[in-house]
Amino acid sequence: MTRFQKLIDRLRHHYGTPELPPASGPFELVMWENCCYLLSDERRAAVFEGLRAQVGMNAEAIWKADQKTLLPLARMGGMLPETRVFRWREIGRITLTQFEGDLDCILQGPYAQAKKALKLFPAIGDPGAEKILMFCGAAPGLPLESNGNRVLTRVGYGTNQKNYGAMYRSVQAAIQPELPKDAAALARAHLLLRQHGKTLCRNNRPRCEECPVAGLCAFAGK
Repeated sequence: MTRFQKLIDRLRHHYGTPELPPASGPFELVMWENCCYLLSDERRAAVFEGLRAQVGMNAEAIWKADQKTLLPLARMGGMLPETRVFRWREIGRITLTQFEGDLDCILQGPYAQAKKALKLFPAIGDPGAEKILMFCGAAPGLPLESNGNRVLTRVGYGTNQKNYGAMYRSVQAAIQPELPKDAAALARAHLLLRQHGKTLCRNNRPRCEECPVAGLCAFAGK
């Protein structure tokens, strides 16, 4: 068992097996990313399922939905609800006009092309596009957000640098030989690392005394 596998196994034992997002496929995952701003995953799921039930989770339904239906759901997602409604409609419009209503088609082409396509959508940059493709089983590695990247850096993968991009690349190079091949395993590793970084391995005042992976961690050892 690799050190990475030991790390993820201990996190799974501590937090339990994380549930994957209820969204399925690129279109739903783009909508999932745009459901909330700085709110919990539980609230994100409530907004997402509200859209599915009241509007329909497809490009045409989102594009044609009226303001009276969308705005109350957008308010559940936090600040700037009118902007959120605009973004939802843009997701529908772009999918209809540039992908003939079926965003799944991007999964048939090269990874770089799929990533470029996803970046056409509101609030989707490189990290978001990589994460969406990971949840679709199309990522070549393990995309990380800042919490997961911090956990792995502290454990001893890569080097902690002022330049975040350089640090991220060093972590990716270090973990690549140890990554599982299964897409669902990669997705759950992503979620566990994110959860650990948000709860115990925080940026400020990390709770190393409670950490289930302290014995594997260079940062905790100091």
